[in-house]
This record gives sequence, C-alpha cells and structure tokens, in this order.
Amino acid sequence: MPEKEFATATTAVNITRAALTRHAAASPRIVILHDKPAAAADLKNLIEFMDAPDVIVTPQENWTACLAGNRLVALFLSQSLQDKALDEVFTAVKKLDQNAPIVMCGDPANQSCARHKWARVLHVKNPLQIDELSAALEEIQALHSTRRTRKSAARAGSQLIGESADMRMIRALIEKVAPSQATVLVTGESGTGKELIARQIHDQSGLTGEFVAINCGAIPEHLLESELFGHEKGAFTGAHAARAGRFEQADGGTLFLDEIGDMPTAMQVKLLRVLQERVVERVGGTTSIPVNIRVVAATHRDLQERIADGRFREDLFYRLSVFPIEVSSLRERPEDVEPLVNTLITRVEKNYGVRVRLSEAAMTALCEYPWPGNVRELANLIERLAVIYPNREVPAEELPGALKSCSPSIISKDLSSSAKEPVVELPASGLDLKQHLASLERDMIVSALEEADGVVQKAAKRLGVGRTTLVEKIRRHELRN
Repeated sequence: MPEKEFATATTAVNITRAALTRHAAASPRIVILHDKPAAAADLKNLIEFMDAPDVIVTPQENWTACLAGNRLVALFLSQSLQDKALDEVFTAVKKLDQNAPIVMCGDPANQSCARHKWARVLHVKNPLQIDELSAALEEIQALHSTRRTRKSAARAGSQLIGESADMRMIRALIEKVAPSQATVLVTGESGTGKELIARQIHDQSGLTGEFVAINCGAIPEHLLESELFGHEKGAFTGAHAARAGRFEQADGGTLFLDEIGDMPTAMQVKLLRVLQERVVERVGGTTSIPVNIRVVAATHRDLQERIADGRFREDLFYRLSVFPIEVSSLRERPEDVEPLVNTLITRVEKNYGVRVRLSEAAMTALCEYPWPGNVRELANLIERLAVIYPNREVPAEELPGALKSCSPSIISKDLSSSAKEPVVELPASGLDLKQHLASLERDMIVSALEEADGVVQKAAKRLGVGRTTLVEKIRRHELRN
C-alpha cells in the first residue's frame, strides 16, 4: 500500500497504513494548549487523521474552563509557554486528574517541567516527528485502557448479590435497558443498593464517558443549580473561575441523580428542560452547551404521593420513569442475606486482612432479622464484627443489639414456653404446609388487589411488599388483576 500524504499549514509528513492501524481502536479525549494557533491546528488535524478524533484545541485565555469541562485523557502542551503558565496548567491537571499524561511539544532538553515530578510527561520534538507522535498516542491509549480496566476491576467486587426472584428480575432488567439510552428511575428504601444498580447500568451500557453522581438532597438549594449546570466566572460572589457542572462532566457517560425526590421544585423545572433539550446553560452564561448523556435517577420517596402533595412535578416524573426499576427491601428477600454476608466477609478480608466467621446460629439470626437499614446496615455490621472479633467465629449470643432477639436459642425458648398451648391444631390427616401457605398468600393477594381496585402499587403497599415483589407473586400464582 502506498503511503498517504497529509499536508498541514506548515509542513508535510508521510503516514503509513501501519501507523494508522495502531490507532484504529483509539479515541481518547485529548486537549491541546498551544501558544501558536496554526501549530495547534496542525497538531489537531494530524492526531484526528490518526484515528483519535476526540481532540479539542483550547485558547490560552479559556484553558481552565476547557479542562474542567472535559474528561481529560491527555494534554498536549507547547513548551514555549511561559513558565508561570506551565506551572498553572500542571497544578490544574494535578487537581483534576493526576494520572492524565502530559505531552510536551518542543525541546526535550528543556527542564521547565522537571519540578512537577508527579506528572506523567511525554515528549515530541519540533518539528513534529511522526514516529514520536505515534509512540506518544500509543502510550496514551495504553494508559487509558489500563485505567479503565482498573476501574472495572475495582467495581467487579460490587456486583448485585443474591439469587432471589427479585434480584434475578433486576439483573434481567439491567441487561435489557443498559444498551439503550432510556432514562431509568430506580426506587426503593435507603440502603438497598440503588447507586450500585445505576453503576451496573453504566458499566453494561458500553458508554466511554464517566459515571458522575450527585445527591440532589444533600446540596443546598442555592448551590444545586451551579453544581448541576456549572457557572461562568463572576456569575456570583466567589465564582473566581468558570466551572463545568455535573451534566458537562458526564458528557458521553452517565449522570446519576440520587435522591431526586428531594430536589427543590424550582430546580425541577430547569432539570425538565435539560432532559428534553439535552443542552445546558451555565449560571451567568448565555451559551447553550449540548450534552450527550444517559440519565439514571433514584429516590427512596413515594413520588406519586409527592406529586399529589405538589412537591414533585408530574411531567418530570414521566420524563424520568421511562424505564422504572423497583428494588425490594432486604427483609423481603431473606434468602439473599447469606450470600451477601459471605461476599461482605470476603471484601472485609481483602480490605483489612482479617476474616470473621459466623456460627450457624448467628447466620440464622441474621437471616431472621428484618434489616431496617437494608444492605447498608448489613455491610456495617460485618465491618463492626471484623473489628471486634478478628479472625474468630462469632456466636449468636455475641451479636449486637436487636439481632440477639433473632437468635435461634432465644426463639426456641419462646417456643418451648408456649408449647403447652398450641395456637393452631393440625388436621388428623396432616397437610402440605408449602401448598397451604401458597394458597393463603394467593388469597391475600387477591383480596389486596380487590381493595386497591387492581392498582398493583396500592396493593403492594397494603401487603407491605415492594411492587416488583408483588408483580412476581402475581405472575407465579397466575393471577390477572
């Protein structure tokens, strides 16, 4: 194959197909900061020509906003910039992402960056040598791939654990919705793992951008708009520099809006517009900035109740709940407690180097406990036990607080004390307990659905179970409400 010629404004270089092939899979976001606009344009064109299309050139006067508003994978710097400017850029990169490589364009003998020993600095000469640029891009891509692999590995231990019908259904829903761009609304009690579900949707989506989370209920109302949409320099007192908001930071990835039910009503109007138009305007700005993001929202609130009270916009609810996922509480799926405990024990051992063991009676007590704090409470308990009883077995009687009341030894005492007066008398012919309980459950579900006029959400509330759980039980009993 003959070599292709690529002409820039100042020079001509030859690029072989081999050089192009090495970058066929690479598309990192690269920022170029150069004191010579023509040279910056040449460099951008050349990098894009080598199949790394996500390249941004920033002028010197606006580089802080550009860095803050983009997922930085690499930064190309002109070594002819003044030392003060270079120091400011290095400081900004260290604060933003210390592992992002910096490529210095100029004389490698120049020691202007030697004092920033933490930085990953690569060099390309002037005039530009294609082999050096090719090697730099290969190293950038390798670093980028390694970091993504580490992130995936770090999250590998945070998978959804459990084999209950509810957890199997949630995993199936995630698998279906992840490849799409549908907005997802995750509901459930606090501590059930709603953010973990959002992260799994992102991980399985194939998006190359970041997962950015914000707790809408933890940020004061007067700061929430700036956090979400960013602000321009001088937009308000204390805005000394332009700053990108979470929407811009999540560009190309997933934005997780946690506790969306606690968002102030005034902000709900602005959020609705952004979700409809997929553009944001920074506080104090007039420019519409397009964002390509996947939105996942979560709340432990009853949004229908909040809509009725006027605290949540109905149109925003329908915009968010394109694909709803309801997470049942841990007390509704006790069969998941033991696998969760085993996973948490393994994680504690990996993090702290100690292993805690539970006696059979202690494990039974954990499975009987109602877990008002859900999985978060269970995780905290395992950490506490690992600290108090490192590398030993924990008996049921040494479990803290309310868990002791679920100890089988205490339960057996209660049963023995009341054995003389049985509450239920079995028929002489005996019965099939499993079938009897299933029939009782079916009758209760039918009754609840009739009282709720067939509305599953209301029926689930009357029965004290999650909507997803009730839907599964309706399917299992072949009921049609």
